[in-house]
Amino acid sequence: MNTVISAIAAAAVALGTVVAWSPWSSAAGSTKTGYEPALNPADFSTKITNPYFPLPVGRQLIYKGTKDGKTQRDVVTVTDRTKLTAEGIRARIVTDVAKHNGTLLEKTQDWYAQDKAGNVWYVGEKTADYTSGTLDTSGSWEAGVNDGEPGIVMKAHPHIPQAYRQEYLRGEAEDTAWVVRTHGSITVPFATFKHVTLVTLEAARIEPGAYDKKIYAPGYGIVYENAITGEPEISKLVKVTG
Repeated sequence: MNTVISAIAAAAVALGTVVAWSPWSSAAGSTKTGYEPALNPADFSTKITNPYFPLPVGRQLIYKGTKDGKTQRDVVTVTDRTKLTAEGIRARIVTDVAKHNGTLLEKTQDWYAQDKAGNVWYVGEKTADYTSGTLDTSGSWEAGVNDGEPGIVMKAHPHIPQAYRQEYLRGEAEDTAWVVRTHGSITVPFATFKHVTLVTLEAARIEPGAYDKKIYAPGYGIVYENAITGEPEISKLVKVTG
């Protein structure tokens, strides 16, 4: 068993779920066979209503936590703006501004669209990272540019043991997710959610050894996330408006 599968399996055991899976399997879109979903732009909408990843225009979600040894506050805003990607899919623009004690760390535009089945697709992002002291935009990518391919950020009907690519630009954006628990419970500063949460584990081939856990609650999306390997990193939902 390779190190990627070992780490995922260990995390699954810790969560009380044992399912054999590799994040680079055919279910996630194997690079051996290629990954190029055949999508019809006419099947997509900027109105995103998936229960585990709703994006109503005007909503703002505030998260607090720690990253890279610093406290961090993230403000995620669902804008009324849209983006027409090179692949022809029009997406909702969601901004994410991260700060430490008022100092800007990162400012990102994420682009999402929902298909007719209710799956939410991630079709690109425009990043501006200031953590190194200079502007870094290397994390930016767009579906249809330089072989960038969209991925699913949330399934219409998530269940164990679904695995799926969330984005794909070889060598730049290769996040995958694996559903490992449903009907869980959690308390975060914003609210307590009982027997309704969804848990995923995420990994990326370009970041070997890095694995994250995300917890989603219906009606709100991500309410908690943390790194399960590497440096301590955690984020909790503290406030929602809109």
